[in-house]
Amino acid sequence: MGLSVREYARRRGVSHTAVRKAVQTGRIPQEPDGTIDPVKADTAWDAQTDPGRKAATAPKPSASPPITDPIAPPPAPQREFAPAVPASTGATFVQARTAHEVAKAQKARIQVDRLKEEVVDRARATALVFKLARQERDAWITWPARVAGQMAAEIGIDPHVMQTLLEAHVHAHLDELAAIEPNLR
Repeated sequence: MGLSVREYARRRGVSHTAVRKAVQTGRIPQEPDGTIDPVKADTAWDAQTDPGRKAATAPKPSASPPITDPIAPPPAPQREFAPAVPASTGATFVQARTAHEVAKAQKARIQVDRLKEEVVDRARATALVFKLARQERDAWITWPARVAGQMAAEIGIDPHVMQTLLEAHVHAHLDELAAIEPNLR
């Protein structure tokens, strides 16, 4: 002979309505006389309860210890979270849940960094680097025309020849710099 629904609920640390719902949905077996065998019910309850909800339905500590059956098995050990594994590889629920929680934590950290303005938008950074490089290139291209006359006068050569030489060397150097690709990863 087993326990009544209310006795089993008290022993399990849940409400009697939770036990009734478990019986109605077939999560735990009920004896033909309407009672519940605690050993069978505990085994079925643990096997068919979503691991993510076990913490919410775990027995709450009370002033008086729950009534125990002398032949009832010891309580099952708490399951530990396994390392994150992609769900596509047939991961268990616990592994998938852990991977989900890790992803949520990473997303939250990125959002906080954005609020602190510690994260830079890659497209914006690339556009800024391009703009700065273009400004520097334009300044170098106009430099020979600005200084060729002064330099030619100092060394005593034709200003046009000096400007032509400076422009050739500046363009060669800018071509070398253009080959450098910024990696913003």
